[in-house]
Amino acid sequence: MNKMSVKWLSLLLLLQLTCYFNSGSCGKTILDELVMRGHKVTVLTSSASILIDPNKPPAIKFETLPMSLTKDNLKNAIKHLIEKWTYLAKSPLWTYFSSLRSLFWELSDMLMNICKNVVSNKKLMTKLHESRFDVVLADAVGPCGELLAEVRKVPLVYSLRFSPGYSVEKYSGRLPFPPSYVSAMFSKLSDHITFVERVKNMMYALYFDFWFQTFNEKKWNQFYSKVLGRPITLLKAMGKAEMWLVRTYWDFELPLPLLPNFEFVGDLH
Repeated sequence: MNKMSVKWLSLLLLLQLTCYFNSGSCGKTILDELVMRGHKVTVLTSSASILIDPNKPPAIKFETLPMSLTKDNLKNAIKHLIEKWTYLAKSPLWTYFSSLRSLFWELSDMLMNICKNVVSNKKLMTKLHESRFDVVLADAVGPCGELLAEVRKVPLVYSLRFSPGYSVEKYSGRLPFPPSYVSAMFSKLSDHITFVERVKNMMYALYFDFWFQTFNEKKWNQFYSKVLGRPITLLKAMGKAEMWLVRTYWDFELPLPLLPNFEFVGDLH
């Protein structure tokens, strides 16, 4: 990452579905901060996004991906997912967990369609290649950034809040989450757990490790292998991230071991 020692940094920011309908909390601050520090920023977004602000500083460049999906179509799809999520949050725990995977796989299919549009757009890919970016910044819960970083052979930096069961952080970021005292995400357990709750937490950990998948990994593995022309898995591609920027404060989180390439950046969002 020696290129990053220069005065400005050419950065490609991938904005995922979670950012399409709330421009106030999905990178606005971090983009402004990067520009203020003299970095060159390019934001890759889709034609269905309502995030683009024409009043943005001229230093921020937008690359828009043409899509057949309209703004209203995408907005309705996201609204459906949010309504489903709200309903599940009020459901009994078993119903909640059994339905959670199907909800995420719906989102997974939407993200894959967007990613396929990106890599199949030869004009866009050539333009991205010619721009010679120094780093790709992407959200870890929205696959595709790691694929572009791999194709273009540039460093990858992730921004994330958390993944279900911390599965992405564990298997791609190699971050340990001992179930004896770190409650699994979505388990509804606190940082003070009894022996019985620790047993429950172990069951949640096993559930997320061996049954639940945030994304349909088989589809993503096949897709990434086809694009790159060699066998590769989604988790292995994500594991090549140089840095993981966690969008919260360390003192808001449950006590857990950390690695040097995980950094809390709550003040950037």
